[in-house]
Amino acid sequence: MPQTLDDKLVVAISSRALFDLEESNRVFEEEGLERYIEYQINHENEPLLPGVAFPLIRRLLALRNPLTGKEVVEVVLISRNDANTGLRVFNSIQHHKLNITRAAFTSSRSPYNYLPAFQADLFLSANPDDVSLALQNGKASATLLTGPGYEDDESTEIRIAFDGDAVLFSDEAEIVYKTKGLEDFTRHEVEKSDVPLMPGPFKGFLEALNRLQTMYQARGEQPIRIALVTARQAPSHKRAINTLRSWGVTVDEAFFLGGLDKEPILAKFRPHIFFDDQQSYCLAAAGKVPTGHVPSGIANK
Repeated sequence: MPQTLDDKLVVAISSRALFDLEESNRVFEEEGLERYIEYQINHENEPLLPGVAFPLIRRLLALRNPLTGKEVVEVVLISRNDANTGLRVFNSIQHHKLNITRAAFTSSRSPYNYLPAFQADLFLSANPDDVSLALQNGKASATLLTGPGYEDDESTEIRIAFDGDAVLFSDEAEIVYKTKGLEDFTRHEVEKSDVPLMPGPFKGFLEALNRLQTMYQARGEQPIRIALVTARQAPSHKRAINTLRSWGVTVDEAFFLGGLDKEPILAKFRPHIFFDDQQSYCLAAAGKVPTGHVPSGIANK
């Protein structure tokens, strides 16, 4: 019988999101593919340094079912490299003792088409084109903003933060705000406060995280902490809360900021990843915490 991933949370991740490949990417962009291949082969026994998503992935891979002791998260490497140049990445995976055994190397072609085959719940990449294609095909996906280094620690807690509209929720309310302004947006959301918002691209991922949380709650453990960080404010907050309630999901912390900067909140919550659809918010947040841009909704059209 072939093995399946039915009972696991599956995260597909690109090599540039997992490791610091900025120098290698510079060689590719400035000197071309042939020189890039030569560079990677010449350096394949030099372990890569952790990248922006490394702290998140390290913690997810450490999660175990509290009853069986089996792993509950599967991480799959999804790479535009070929298997030859990808050897450096797998050598680095082994060096850092990450239990990643499955991979897809697509030799410069976009790998988004293989995400369903791996049953991916989430796709993290540094390539915005791949992320956009994955989103268009129904996969929760984000472009990791690479570059800044983040100091990790030995804490095992996993903290994940989401924006609301166009990320967890659809952009239906954001369309009203963008086209008609704050006053009409507030009126619209108050009138529809008891009508759940349509799902956004990350609803399924939030549900998967909630299932993992439930697995641990029976033992009084909470290895995953989830926050909603949104520009909404009262009274428009009510529709967001009612929507989560109607889906049967919860968040541990919720911040309704009414347009205030998100960075101070994020700096205190210290998520291992923050997802937002607005590029401006992402660029500001990336200076504080690992950040993924979700190119969905009216803000990205």
